[in-house]
Amino acid sequence: MSTRMSGADTAWLRMERPTNPMVITGVLIFKTRLDPARMKQALRTRFLAFERFRERPVEHTSGYYWEEDPDFDFERHVHRVALPRPGGRRELQELVSDLASTRFDPGKPMWQFHLVEGYRGRRSALVVRVHHCYADGAALMQVLLALTEGGKHLPARRANSPGWDAWLPWLEPLSKAGAGLAFELLQHPGKALEYVHAGAAALAEAAKLLSMPPEPKTRFRGALGVSKRVAWCDPLPLAAVKKLGRALGCTVNDVLLAAAAGALRAYLAAHRDSVEGLEIRVVVPVNLRSPQSKEALGNEFGLVFLELPLGIANPVGRVHAVRARMQALRGSPQPVLMLGLLGFAGQAPRALQEQLLQVLGSHATAVMTNVPGPKRRLRFAGAEIEEQMFWVPQAGDIAMGASILSYAGQVQFGLMTDARRVREPERIVARFPHEIERLEQAIS
Repeated sequence: MSTRMSGADTAWLRMERPTNPMVITGVLIFKTRLDPARMKQALRTRFLAFERFRERPVEHTSGYYWEEDPDFDFERHVHRVALPRPGGRRELQELVSDLASTRFDPGKPMWQFHLVEGYRGRRSALVVRVHHCYADGAALMQVLLALTEGGKHLPARRANSPGWDAWLPWLEPLSKAGAGLAFELLQHPGKALEYVHAGAAALAEAAKLLSMPPEPKTRFRGALGVSKRVAWCDPLPLAAVKKLGRALGCTVNDVLLAAAAGALRAYLAAHRDSVEGLEIRVVVPVNLRSPQSKEALGNEFGLVFLELPLGIANPVGRVHAVRARMQALRGSPQPVLMLGLLGFAGQAPRALQEQLLQVLGSHATAVMTNVPGPKRRLRFAGAEIEEQMFWVPQAGDIAMGASILSYAGQVQFGLMTDARRVREPERIVARFPHEIERLEQAIS
C-alpha cells in the first residue's frame, strides 16, 4: 500500500544536497540517566504509532509516494554512543555537529535516535534526527508530546499573527495547476473569479519577492562545505523576556529576534567587518496548520522574509525596528504564497524547483525559527527532560539557521552554521544572553 506524497513534502525531499542535508536535528537533555530498554520500548509503542515512520519515500513515474519499508528494522534506527571525556557541552556539540552533517540512506525510513551516555557524569542526552519531508517543526513538537509520559497533543498554534488566516482559503487555488485546475473549473465555473483574485494577489506578491535586492556580502554567505557546526546557549528565564516585551511594547518574538540580530552584529564587529547600516534578510517559517487539520505529520508552513537591522547599535532601537518590520508583514499573503509555491514546486519539474531554490538562496542569509514548546516539564521513559533544542536545515546556499525554543518557563537560542562560513557558532550564541542583559539594563 502506498500514499502519494504531498507537493510540499516532495519539495523538501528534493531540496536535499550534499552541502545541506534536509534534516531536522534535536537534542533532549535529561536530569538523570535514561534507561536504554525503557527508551526503546517507548519508541516502539509511541513513535512507531505514527505509521509514517515505518515508511520511506519512493519515486514513481507519476511522482513520490510513501511506501512501507519491507525490510524495516527498528534497531538500525536507534543507536547508543558514549561521549569522550570530560563529556560536557563541547563534546556533545561536537557529536551533534557530526550527526547534523550526515545524510540519510534514501532507501530506508529517514530518522534516527542516538542515546548519548556519559553526559556530565551519569546523565543522558538524546539526539533526534528526522528528514524534513516527514514533518515540520510544529508537527514534530506534537510527536515529542506523544512520546512523553502523560503527554497530550498541544493544540496547533500559529507562532505569529492570526492576520494570515484570511489568506488560507486562497492556498488551494494557488497550489493547483494544469489539468487539475481545468477540471475543477469545469465542475465549478463560479470559482473562476475567486481563482483570478487569488492569482492576481499571488502575482503581485511574487513580483515583490523577485524584485528584492540580493543579500549583502558578509562572511555569513559564500561557498558551502559538507561539515555543519551547532551550538546552543544555557536556558534563559522566559518571564524576563516577557517583561522586556511589555516594557518595550512589543512581542516576545520581537525581543528574541532583535537579540539574535545583536548577537550576529557583535560577531561581525569582533571580526572587524563593517556593520554600518547593515541589514540581512532572514527566512522566518510561519505555522499554517489548522487546528482542524487531520494530518499529524507533513509540512504545512509558509515563509516570510524579514530584514534584520544589524546596523542599529542601540538594542532598544533594534527591537523597535524589528517590531515595525514584523507588523508590516502581518496580514501579508507572503507565507501562504510560499507554501503554495513549495507545493507547486514539489510537483513541477526539478529544473523549476531549482530556480525557486536559487531565488530563496539569493534573497536570504539565514533561516530563523521560533517554536513555542510545552509550558511544563516532560518525562520520557521515566527520565525528566531538563533542556531541549533543535535546528532546522537551510535550503540551497543558505549557510546559517537560528532556532529559538521555549520550554517549561525557559527559552534557548541555538545556531547551526556551515563550517566554511562560521567555524565556531558558539561565539555567536554566547552573545545572545548578553543582548538580553543589555535590554534589561536599558529599561532599568
